[in-house]
Amino acid sequence: MAVKDKVVITCALTGVVANKEQCPHIPYTAEEIAEEARRAYDAGASVVHIHAREDDGTPSIRVPVFEKIYTEVRKRSPVLINFSTGAVGVPREERIAHIPACKPEIAALNMGTMNYAKYSRRRQDFVFSIEFLNPIPDIIYYLQTMKDNGVQPECECFDVGHLETVYPLMDMGLLDRFQVSCILGVVGGIQASAQNLVYLSSRVPPGIPWQVIGVSNEQWLLCSTALALGGNIRVGLEDNFYLSPGEMSEGNGPLVEKAARMARDIGREPATVEEAKILLKLQED
Repeated sequence: MAVKDKVVITCALTGVVANKEQCPHIPYTAEEIAEEARRAYDAGASVVHIHAREDDGTPSIRVPVFEKIYTEVRKRSPVLINFSTGAVGVPREERIAHIPACKPEIAALNMGTMNYAKYSRRRQDFVFSIEFLNPIPDIIYYLQTMKDNGVQPECECFDVGHLETVYPLMDMGLLDRFQVSCILGVVGGIQASAQNLVYLSSRVPPGIPWQVIGVSNEQWLLCSTALALGGNIRVGLEDNFYLSPGEMSEGNGPLVEKAARMARDIGREPATVEEAKILLKLQED
């Protein structure tokens, strides 16, 4: 099978919102996160997306925490590392300080300001609701920092306007080698549906690799749509706990195993780390 026909599977290991009370398999410590990264790699993931946590599970942006996570992951597998830069109420210099310190292969870049929320129909109330601020001057600052340190941006687009923001940044020369993530299912962003993913993926600039990130119940529907469209896919406990309704996954590995099986069922083999470097344009073919 040609490399171009393979699929890059990313695993988002922990996130910042979920905790062990909701899912006992959520990793907190650097060692736990690194072990989950190894399990995801063994199951077929070539990239892991990581938020930092303090040992008690509190979200962290401290550079030493990211450095320890980086070291522990590298001890266990060659999986490509994608560090988050998302944070709320934090100066932009602190939000991205770990990127030049660690120089992961990839860094997530949130592409617009939004209301970021989760709603419970059962409770008829919001589980949480925050203002996620990502003004364009800050996006430019993060992009320049990534560019100066040889780190590829992963442009996280929660709605159509976020994706359209890619084009002027390309024209400015700030975006050349990058990837796009189409994120569906967050309240405040675009609704999770196959139809919306088809449209979003059509607006990705030609030749730029893209993946889908489906939040919660629609994750597997959106993964199947992306696979059919030729895109890459992301799974993991940050986005979804369940292998099927009522069946909680015992860690990230089984979620990746299911994603890899879905890909193979339609004739797309999961990419190795070296193949992912080519597909994501981290290196030349």
